[in-house]
Amino acid sequence: MKNDSSSHILLIPFIATWLIYLDRKKIVSRPLDLAAAAWLAVPAAVLSAVVIGRSFADTSISLAASILALVLFLVGGFVALFGRRSARRVRFSLAFLLFMVPFPEPLLNRVIYLLQAGSAAVAETLFDWARVPVLREGFVFYLPKMSIEVAQECSGIRSSMALLILALLVAHFSFIKFWKKALFVCLGLLMMLVKNGVRIATLTLLANYVDPGFLYGRLHREGGVVFFLIGLALLWPVYWWLRRGEQSFPPRRPEASRS
Repeated sequence: MKNDSSSHILLIPFIATWLIYLDRKKIVSRPLDLAAAAWLAVPAAVLSAVVIGRSFADTSISLAASILALVLFLVGGFVALFGRRSARRVRFSLAFLLFMVPFPEPLLNRVIYLLQAGSAAVAETLFDWARVPVLREGFVFYLPKMSIEVAQECSGIRSSMALLILALLVAHFSFIKFWKKALFVCLGLLMMLVKNGVRIATLTLLANYVDPGFLYGRLHREGGVVFFLIGLALLWPVYWWLRRGEQSFPPRRPEASRS
């Protein structure tokens, strides 16, 4: 199965580098901190040895383990060069590199299933609100003129990953308090399901009452951006509410004095 959740991976190193650049004043030169770096380098070496020495039937597992080892080596190298204190100060940027690790196929299938189930539940709720006569059996909806299935391809995994990454970045730059960051990201996760449920319900209603071609037309194939923007619009009131009382930019903590 094609890993559609991985289309964002090539952008992650550039975003992480940009984040570190923005926090460059928090990074100070220190003597090599090899002891702290070893806590990351050793697990990375073990993972690499396992991948090299063992043949996995599922290549997605070996790929995920290999890239995770690479990320651990990179973070370990940063710790070795700049020390654990600098690493703590830019921990968000370093942790962001974990988005480079693709989902192994078993985990990806589970995530897609959860997105399917959540999206189908949202679509069913919208059908009920619109008083559309529909019978649901699992991921299949039976309408008066047609039946549709919320297939794996309809899970919205790529746009959901994009929305999650964007929510994390917005929370990092916009909020100071941890509970606000956590709440915004959690609601971003919820919006992944809502926007996909809206997409499924909209296309189904248009196909059932206007033109069946909507299930195969341009809006179905290329309309992900439209519904992604709908998800952002639904998050805007939450962002505005959480921003109350926040400064324009989170104040930078004063650097610790150096002896």
